Amino acid sequence: MISRTFMAYKTYMSTIVFEEVSVLGWIFAGTAAFLMGISKAGLKGLSIFNVTLMALAFGAKQSTGFIIPLLLVGDVFAVIYYNRHTKWKYILKLLPWMVLGILIGVVIGKDLPEQQFKIGLAIIIYWDRRRSNTVPTHWTFAGGTGIMAGISTMVGNLAGAFTNLFFLAMRLPKNEFVGTAAWLFLITNLFKLPFHLFVWKTISPESLSVNLRLLPAILLGLFIGVRLTKLISEKQYRQFIIIVTVVGAIAILFR
Repeated sequence: MISRTFMAYKTYMSTIVFEEVSVLGWIFAGTAAFLMGISKAGLKGLSIFNVTLMALAFGAKQSTGFIIPLLLVGDVFAVIYYNRHTKWKYILKLLPWMVLGILIGVVIGKDLPEQQFKIGLAIIIYWDRRRSNTVPTHWTFAGGTGIMAGISTMVGNLAGAFTNLFFLAMRLPKNEFVGTAAWLFLITNLFKLPFHLFVWKTISPESLSVNLRLLPAILLGLFIGVRLTKLISEKQYRQFIIIVTVVGAIAILFR
């Protein structure tokens, strides 16, 4: 009896979640999951766009928890596919600082109002557009970028704006860039998981049921992303990032 009641409750709550999301919201979420797969498969920087679309679908703060399980699916795929290219010395330089930044993000983001949360996301997005190709290589650079990456990944899953700076400074080739980032984000996303579950409470059985609906989209993105990564040039990628950065910042500010 208790078991049947519990299952009925879960089904009811799941239905509520699905009913609250509009058709346009599901289109945004499906597109976001698809782009997330492409990003995890190698085209780093698309997180700017998929985070924006998820925020439009589910709300800026709530979407940060919705995204985590999907990110982990992409991380596991990327680690398996690009593992041989991983450069652990760069992960060890950046990871402790990112952990510190995540802990800071947990504190400053837990009770942040929705409007301020959206503004914070937009600022992080805009930062990526202004990054320079010439970056310092002193060890303090790892500390600064790592802390900012940790805060931004906890608050908005947008650490790429800062980790890209670090990996560019280290002059990593494309495959090593992707392989190293894959392990870094798998570790940090796993570290973030308990905070989303027990502190922010942005992950629930209902949100996981939404993730299951979006799983085919991210798998398709991973499949296509691997092939696109082999074809697209660095110059084309940078030009595309400038466009989606501006669109993403405007969209999230004026939602």
